[in-house]
Amino acid sequence: MNLKQNVPLALAIGTEKACSELIIVNIFLEIKKQLNISFFSGIDFTVDRERGLNGFCDFIISKSSEQLFLDSPVLAVVEAKNEKIISGLGQCIAEMIAAEIYNKQDNKSIPCIYGAVTTGHAWKFLKLEKNTVYIDIEDYYIKNPKKIIGIINYMIKRIS
Repeated sequence: MNLKQNVPLALAIGTEKACSELIIVNIFLEIKKQLNISFFSGIDFTVDRERGLNGFCDFIISKSSEQLFLDSPVLAVVEAKNEKIISGLGQCIAEMIAAEIYNKQDNKSIPCIYGAVTTGHAWKFLKLEKNTVYIDIEDYYIKNPKKIIGIINYMIKRIS
């Protein structure tokens, strides 16, 4: 894993883009190596413009191994933020609702949708299940990347 050298660099640069490219992507590459999933970065995820469920997602994880285009079911969305995690919770929840609708439109509904908001350094995990959003009270930190990878792996395996 490149995280040992990338984390200090990303934190020194201190931008959302640096954290996305140097930390978050490496987390997802590790998960992709372990599980047969696809992930996408910065793609348009317009599901229902009238309800405001449109725009670009920082990261989307799909159960499909198809990497050329987004295929359902969408398992999780991850919102990258430069500063406070709390500021990304609303956007992440909207993306989770969009993912649920996206899966239903493709007749591939799943029991829950997961989400995360991260600064790269800190991670907060969410779950949308039966119109209720659950937010993990804990924050998880990149000093323990195996824990973060383990949580995301658990989320994916639980739905698989």
